Amino acid sequence: MSISMSTRPAGNSAHAARTTRKQGLFRRALQSKRTVVGLVLSLAVLAVAFLGPYLAPHSATEFVAAPFSPAGIGGPFGTDNLGRDVLSRFLAGGQTLMILAIIATALGVGLGALVGVLAAYRRGWLDELLMRAGDVALAFPQIVLALLFLSIIGPELWLLVLMVGFGHLPRVARVVRGAALSVVERDFVKAAESVGIPRWRIMIGEIVPNISSTLAVEFGLRLTYSIGLVAGLSFLGLGMQPPAADWGLMINENRIALTISPWSVALPVIAIALLTVGTNLVTDGLAKASIGSDKGVTV
Repeated sequence: MSISMSTRPAGNSAHAARTTRKQGLFRRALQSKRTVVGLVLSLAVLAVAFLGPYLAPHSATEFVAAPFSPAGIGGPFGTDNLGRDVLSRFLAGGQTLMILAIIATALGVGLGALVGVLAAYRRGWLDELLMRAGDVALAFPQIVLALLFLSIIGPELWLLVLMVGFGHLPRVARVVRGAALSVVERDFVKAAESVGIPRWRIMIGEIVPNISSTLAVEFGLRLTYSIGLVAGLSFLGLGMQPPAADWGLMINENRIALTISPWSVALPVIAIALLTVGTNLVTDGLAKASIGSDKGVTV
């Protein structure tokens, strides 16, 4: 009884400190102009991606004019290689890309965090096994593995998500392990162990919240990679398939007439570039704001 009563204030203090530190992280990040600019760019592109299908003037597969008609004929940005409205296909083409990238990123960061925290907390042979397996996975370029499995099994969206997500896993696990190593030796973790709290609860309730800033930065960084990789695989014909609207597919379909109808390529390229810049700025802002925030909580 005495042990439990003596550790309860420490646990409450640690939880309060973690909450305050997490709130301070986002507050400090938003004080940076680059973070605000990145947030505005990212939200603008996400708004276009998710609201675009409801605002498109035509169906994404509707033929409205002759192929590669100039701007003003068939639509404000002309038509594509089959005579479909470029604006309508652009507005309809970002939603699936964003959903696939977000799911793949969540999968990769979630599994990577699990592996990294487990390796840091258990140490010993399990740590060595997980990290050496990660080294082997890192020896193969992410896009090469994705191309290999997608070319064998076929351009299935679920497989694309798995390949992109699992490609992030070893990289995230290595970063999370490094951040968690300093947390597992803290007093509040030892106190939780001393009162018999299960190890899985310690990992989830004590270690993971103390590396939340690292996870936030990793999620933003991996999301940028996921967007580029999913769009690149669609460009190569291993993602969304015609006649579906997709930004990567739009670039591939219309690149042959870039000088005649540039908007069919320029619009998705600009959108992907703005989202990449925006997420990088937000991630950079979070990384700078998190400096010193994960160095420990005195309880």
